[in-house]
Amino acid sequence: MEEIKRLIREEEAQTTAEYALVILGASAVAGALIAWAAGGEAIKGFFTKIFDKLTSGL
Repeated sequence: MEEIKRLIREEEAQTTAEYALVILGASAVAGALIAWAAGGEAIKGFFTKIFDKLTSGL
């Protein structure tokens, strides 16, 4: 029984870590979009190229 409890605790910790990584990734993307909107040239060129490729396929 103790083994099952330990496995459940480990799985919960792993899920929490996965959520933290997803939130960190989303924050990084949001920060890059804000920098693009603010006019950072390197990031602006990067996102402009991505949006151009996405819209050219439609």
